[in-house]
Formats: sequence, C-alpha cells, structure tokens
Amino acid sequence: MKTEIRSGHVVALCGGVGGAKLALGLYRVLDPGQLSVIVNTGDDFDHLGLRISPDLDTVLYTLGGVADPDRGWGRVEETWNFLDAFGRLGGETWFRLGDRDLATHVSRTQWLCAGGRLGEFADRASRALGIAARILPMSDDRVRTVVETAEGDLPFQHYFVRRRCEPAVKAIRFDGAAKATPAPGVLDVLSHGNVRAIVICPSNPYLSVDPILAVPGLRGALANGAPVIAVSPIVGGQAVKGPTAKIMHELGIAVNTQAIAAHYRGLIDALVIDEADAADRATTDVPIMVTRTMMRTLEDRERLARDVAAFAEQFARQPIAARKAGGAR
Repeated sequence: MKTEIRSGHVVALCGGVGGAKLALGLYRVLDPGQLSVIVNTGDDFDHLGLRISPDLDTVLYTLGGVADPDRGWGRVEETWNFLDAFGRLGGETWFRLGDRDLATHVSRTQWLCAGGRLGEFADRASRALGIAARILPMSDDRVRTVVETAEGDLPFQHYFVRRRCEPAVKAIRFDGAAKATPAPGVLDVLSHGNVRAIVICPSNPYLSVDPILAVPGLRGALANGAPVIAVSPIVGGQAVKGPTAKIMHELGIAVNTQAIAAHYRGLIDALVIDEADAADRATTDVPIMVTRTMMRTLEDRERLARDVAAFAEQFARQPIAARKAGGAR
C-alpha cells in the first residue's frame, strides 16, 4: 500500500543504521524515484589506504537489500578472510572490513583517485544495486567529524568504533565544513518546486544530522517551503541505538523530546515522537505527532514511513505563514 503522497518528492536527511531504517520504509511506501536521501559523510575516513564512507554504504546496502539484518551494518552473508589474514600479519583489525564490503571500498578508492567525485560513485553504486531512489552524499568535499573528549580530540571512527564511545564528550566539531559545498544535486533536490516533504530521520542529531547542516547552504535550503518533519531518536528518555543519550548527558542536555525539539528549533515544522513520550506533547513548543517510532521489523519501518508522510501532508496543505504560526497538532 502506497502513502497518500501521490505526487511530489520526499527528501530524507540520514545518518547510518537508525536513519537508514526509516529511509528504507520511505523507499518502500513511496513510488520508485519519489525519494532522495542526503547522507552524512562526516563519518568518512581513510583506513588501510582506502576511502571508507560508513553511513553512505549503510544507506546503499539497506535500500539495495544487501544489508546484514543482524549486525545492522555491512553486507549480508559476509566473510572475513581478508581481515583474519591481515590480523595474522600484525595489521589493525579494530575497524571491521568484510570481504564483500571491501569490494565497495576498493572500487570507491579507485574512482576517487582517478579524479571522480563521491556523489558520482554513489550514483554508480545505486544503479549496481538496483536502487531507484537518489542517494546523495552531503558534500564531495572532505568534512570530518571530530569528537573533543576528556582524553583529547578523536576522529569520529576512533571515538565510535575503536574506543566504543567510552571517552566523555566535551564538544563536537566538523573540520572542513566551513569550506565545503553541497554535493552536486543536493541543493537541486531541496529547492525543486515539487518537494512535498523533508524528513530528518531518527539519526543522532549531534553526530549524524549536524554535519549535514554544517555544510554552508544546506540549512537555508531546508527553508524552501516544503514542511520539515523530524523523527526523534529518543524513546522513553533513552536512545534507541548508539551514543545519543550518553552524549546528551555529557553535554549537559536533558534526554527528552523537548531537547530534540530545541535542537532543531527554527529548522523544523513538526516533530514525530514515540508513544512512550506522549506526555511530552503538552510541553513541547512545536507541533507533535505521537506514534510508534521503534522499528524492529520491516513492517515497522513501512508503518512509521506512512505515518510521517501523512503527518507531512497536513503541513504541505497549509500556507507557509500558517505553519510557522503553529501548524497542526
């Protein structure tokens, strides 16, 4: 069953595993080609001489139907022969590179070293995986998320994977963002007159969404007239996955709906929250939809996607001035 967004386009802003779940739901309930996904590349890094794009690959694998459903990252039916042999030779194995996944990294590295752009590679990989949606990196330029911790500055993957998010976070910065430009196609999809909704997926606001918004021109492009709907990554005062709640605690931010709404204030028209946080509706200063945001199954992903699309339609039918004055609740 398709959604009631029967015309127009939906643009999703997405990080890795959590955001990719909703992106998949949107992809399955919208018509082919009706979805564009702008993906965080602040997590990208060079490792073993290869260009690694973890969030971009997670979205590609998820929409392409080859993601590992148990780990939530990497490819299904993965093997680890390269990594095992590399480790026996004394190589670093803290970042898990599977044999099938390795093919993506080698191919991307060859493409970029030959002068190609990251967005072009994403297009090629999408076609190879049979994906009808358009998947766009936020920028072809190098933007790198750095986590400032009590133990010093850590590149994102060293904080997230190598140190398993253990060091206390003091601040987060995005090196290179100020000089970066949106990847070709990003501003086009956001500013096109047929955009019906912009959805901020339930990715980590601080590590996955903020790098996208840090690229000059992107935050302003979200104010093009289409309603911007964010889905909270918090359920019952806890993060569904990853270090969101831990980071919020360490930065002195309350772990609740109100804090997520405040973080996106001035950017979003409305917020989707889980039933466990329904009591926050009365004390949150943006329009709220309460539904089940947990996505354990494929059916959960599709159901949430339909709920978000239907909610966005309420705002799409309103004049912009009316939305900014309060909108629907």
